[in-house]
Order: sequence, then C-alpha cells, then structure tokens
Amino acid sequence: KYAPLLVAMGILIFLALLWIFLRNFVINRYQRTRSWYRFLSASTAIKSDLGSAKTNVEERSLLASSSEQIHPTRRLRSLDAFRGFSLVLMIFGNYGGGGYWFFQQSYWNGLTVADLVFPWFVFILGVSASISLSSLDRYGVSRCSTLCKVLWRVIKLFTLGLFLNKTNVLATFRIPGVLQRLALCYLAVCLLHLSLSPRPGSNTLSESPGWFSLLEIRHYLLQWFIALDLVLCQLLVTYLVDKPGCPSKYLGPGGLLGDYGKYSESNCTGGAAGYIDELVFGSHHILQTPTCNKMYLTGPYDPEGILGTLTCIFLAFLGLHAGHILMLYRDSRQRMIRWTLNGVVWGMIGAGLCEFQQNGGMIPINKNLWSVSYVLVTAGTSFLLLTIFYFIADVKKIWTGAPFFFVGMNSILVYVGHEMVRHYFPFDWQSDANYTSLMARNVTGTVLWVVIAYYLYHINFLVKI
Repeated sequence: KYAPLLVAMGILIFLALLWIFLRNFVINRYQRTRSWYRFLSASTAIKSDLGSAKTNVEERSLLASSSEQIHPTRRLRSLDAFRGFSLVLMIFGNYGGGGYWFFQQSYWNGLTVADLVFPWFVFILGVSASISLSSLDRYGVSRCSTLCKVLWRVIKLFTLGLFLNKTNVLATFRIPGVLQRLALCYLAVCLLHLSLSPRPGSNTLSESPGWFSLLEIRHYLLQWFIALDLVLCQLLVTYLVDKPGCPSKYLGPGGLLGDYGKYSESNCTGGAAGYIDELVFGSHHILQTPTCNKMYLTGPYDPEGILGTLTCIFLAFLGLHAGHILMLYRDSRQRMIRWTLNGVVWGMIGAGLCEFQQNGGMIPINKNLWSVSYVLVTAGTSFLLLTIFYFIADVKKIWTGAPFFFVGMNSILVYVGHEMVRHYFPFDWQSDANYTSLMARNVTGTVLWVVIAYYLYHINFLVKI
C-alpha cells in the first residue's frame, strides 16, 4: 500500500541529490565561462506575496546576529522556503495526495498533514507582515500611506479569491474562501501593527534586549489583549449561541449520517459557526459540498466562514509575534529559543484542550470549525518549523531553500495557477484508481509547478499582489 509513496520519495530524494551534485561540481565549475551562466545564477531581492506590503527596502538587521553583518537586501530565505514548502504540500494534497488518507483533509474532528498547510500560510502571512511593515516604519514611510497600500492589497486579494470560486451563477455564488480569509487576516494584523506598535526611535525600542527580557510581549500588550479577546469572542459565540432546532452547544457534523441522522433536518453542521454564516451570507452563498459532506452527507457549510476567521486572525497574530521576535532580537540564538518555546507552549496548550485525542477533550481539534485547539496546535508546529528552516537556511546556510524557495517567491501565481488548471493535462489525467497511478499523477502535477516556479524565478517573472 505504501510502496508507491516510498518509491516517489526515493525518486525525489535522488533528483535532489543529483541537482546538488550538478550544481556544486559541474555547473559552478564550468558554467562561469559560458554566456548563459547569467540565466542560471540570476537572483533578485523582490518582496514576496501573501504577507508583505510592497516596498523596495529590507530590514538591515533582518538576518544579522550580534557578530555578523549581512547585506541589507538579503532576504530571509527560510521564510520563503517555508512558504514554498507549505504550498507544495497544498498542491500535492489538492491534486489527490496519492490517495493516502493523511494527505486528505479531515472529515470533521482530527488532524492530518493536509490540515496543517493552510494554518502555516496564515502564520507566515503574519511573520511577513511584521517584517515589511517594520521596514516601512524604519524608512520613514507614513503609516497613513502604508494603510492605503494595505487596503488596496486586501481588496485585490479578496477579489482574486472571489474569482477563484469559479461560478457565473449569482444565485449560488460562494462568498467566503481561502484568499478571502487570508485578506481579512492580513488586514487585521496590519491594523494591529499600524495602530498599536511603537514607532522606530521611541524609547520602548531603544533597549538592549537580554536573554530574559520579554520585549515582544511588553511592547505589544494592547495587541495581545485584542488578539486574545478575539479568541474569547469565538469561544463565547461557539458555546452560547445555539441554532434553532439543534441541541445546545452542538459542534458535530450533522448530516444524514452524523449522529445517526438525528439533526439532518435542521442542518446542524458546525452549530453556531454554520448558523452565523447562513444568517449573514445565506445558505446558497457558502460552500455547498464541504469535505464533511463526503462522510456525513451534510448540507451547505463553509470552513472559511465568519466565526473561524476570529481564531484564524489570532493565528496570524502569532505569526506577527514571531516577526516581532525577529525584529527585536539580533542574536539568532535568542530568536530560535523564543520561537521554540512558543512552539512548545502553544502546541501543548492546544493538545491539552483536546486531551491529545481526535474526538476528545474540552475543545476537540477541528479544522472545519477552526477550533482553538486546532489553531494552537498548528501554531506550535509553525513556530517549530520556522525555527528549523531558519537554522538550516539562514544561520548555518547549509541549504539554500531550493526548490521550495522558488515556489515561495511566486506563491500567488503558483496557487492561482494550480487551482485553475488542476484538472487539465499534463497536471492531471484519467487513470486507474490505484495508489501507483494516483501517486504518479499527483507527484507529476506537483513537480511541474515546482519547475514552473523555478523557471519564472530565473527569468525574473515574479507576481505580487
């Protein structure tokens, strides 16, 4: 059963090792005398999408530790690699994940590899926003001007998300979506930064941070207060608001098969979360065939709805918090220790809320609801992965981030492109429904987008929002 997956992993590892060998021992040695070397070595420092406002400047001390100086235009390669890694996993899962259950989204409660990807994007968005907005502050750009750029960017991202919903029937046009939620989270964290962050040169930013200082919290207490209030609001509405005809505090999937079909007539799917979306958008303007429909035969329900956006904003805020750590502490060890501690603490709190079980605990882990436990567990993995990528790519510099770096640099184009052509050859084709055929199809479609991203990066074709 798992042989196709192991074979695919072996092939990809072999190709990666082959590329490293060719790049280090063939290309670098013999290509410098050729006219097309520039094509292979082209590199630009262009701001990335999904989280960084447009600017031509970079934070001078972004990668600098207390003992080294880094070129001011040097990017944080680990963040682009992390973004690209998340997107590659997303594409592979969206294309079918080789037919393996752990590359598919959970039907209701639970956590799979596919359930981790979107939260990683949200977290990265927060980190990128902290970096770009702090850079604009440092170079004297007025916050009013920055706010205008942010609003324009939010409008474009939200509109693009509506376009990807792909329907021309207005009576059933879906309003929520992935990019729409990213746009709202981006707007929220940018407003928190622009309204409640200390300005460069103020006394609060003139301290020399020590190992036991908590500048990333002390300087942003109001931001923490508002972000935690959003979580509290989500919890209160979830457990105090009941949908008519549904049991009190119901958080199940409903449907014809969920809970033995007892709540199918009232469409109790998601409890308060589904109820609020139906009140605001109407049942015809949310997702008609959610993931849970495959298992429980539910009615319309949208996992990117209003109530889950509150906890999603908190996850983006934790990314903003990771960015604050990056900007306030020059020593790479301090950054990694703080990120690691955050990852362990938030992850353990989230796991404790669900009692380390799929269907247990006070707050079950659930992507469809974006439950607090789900957000905290995925935040923990985000902090830890950021630490690992940062240590390998930016501290030790033993990995350039390739090939994920190229995907991360063009994430909007790759994401939109894979959504638009996912059912067309050569990205997909009809085949037998066995693991070998599915793995071949899904890996091919994913690798093609990596190759496309690599080519676009080297011809300097980078799409920004």
